[in-house]
Amino acid sequence: MTDQSMAAAQDQAILRKASLKIAVRISAVCALLVLCLLAAATAYLLNRAGNTEPAEPGAVYAYLDTKDLIKAMIIAGAAGILLAGGVGWLSARSAIRPLGEALTLQRRFIQDASHEMRTPLAILDARIQVAQRSTAPESPAGRQLSRIRDDTAALTGIVNELLESATGSHQEPAAAPTNISDVTQEVVDSLQQLAADRGITLHCSSNGQPRAMITPQRLHRAILGLAENALGHTPAGGHITVASDVTAHQAVITVTDTGHGITGIDRDRIFDRFARTTAPRAGQQQRSFGIGLSLVRDIALAAGGTADVAYTGPEGTCMRITLPLATG
Repeated sequence: MTDQSMAAAQDQAILRKASLKIAVRISAVCALLVLCLLAAATAYLLNRAGNTEPAEPGAVYAYLDTKDLIKAMIIAGAAGILLAGGVGWLSARSAIRPLGEALTLQRRFIQDASHEMRTPLAILDARIQVAQRSTAPESPAGRQLSRIRDDTAALTGIVNELLESATGSHQEPAAAPTNISDVTQEVVDSLQQLAADRGITLHCSSNGQPRAMITPQRLHRAILGLAENALGHTPAGGHITVASDVTAHQAVITVTDTGHGITGIDRDRIFDRFARTTAPRAGQQQRSFGIGLSLVRDIALAAGGTADVAYTGPEGTCMRITLPLATG
């Protein structure tokens, strides 16, 4: 079975499970209603049986056995529950089918896009290698080429992960003790030119050598997400400091900017996907946080840590990632 077939089978299994849950819930609601009706009918019949009036001469009466009637009601109720469950199952399958088609289209798009991007990235990496052969490694141009190749490798890794996720074959690499200071410096180095082009000073600071149980790639993405957000909301002439520290058996990464601060949104919602401010200051546009900060929080939580806003105000904002220190 191909990876694409396996991914499709996984999607179908998930959809069947969701349909079954809906059918069970519908059956449970119907069962509750039937039980209530049976209880009310039983109480009524027992009350009528206890208040039977003497028969009038010449009158014709029809008597029903209470037990037989209740038994018939129970059978009818059970049949109704099963019927409701079947109808719920068919309705859920019909309603969820478009979702299955959307999942298939999404996987197909990611697969196609990933395949198309891998070749240009491979060509770009090859051209960088050719340029490196004619450049001294320790020269400024050589160092820049080395960084460009590292960035290309990181982008290739992301594309490969997208492809693996789309085919259902993606396996998260095992976490290992990672030197946070080194990763922080790599992020700052990769963004120096972008910050310089925007007239922003980008600085890296480290206190000690904190280590956390997380893959370097995921930690790089998390720190990069905070740094990119700071770059997007710091005016020209501003300063951004990316720092790592150790406190209370935890590794702390902070990204501090000299922007205008965050207003018009609760701090707890800043890390929601596509969160937007609702009350921008005069002369400022509405601020949007996209999905970058949401991914930062997901990475931190997966590593047993947290992501939050340490403080924000007119003089700037400090966002923080806290991770448990690696033992041993």
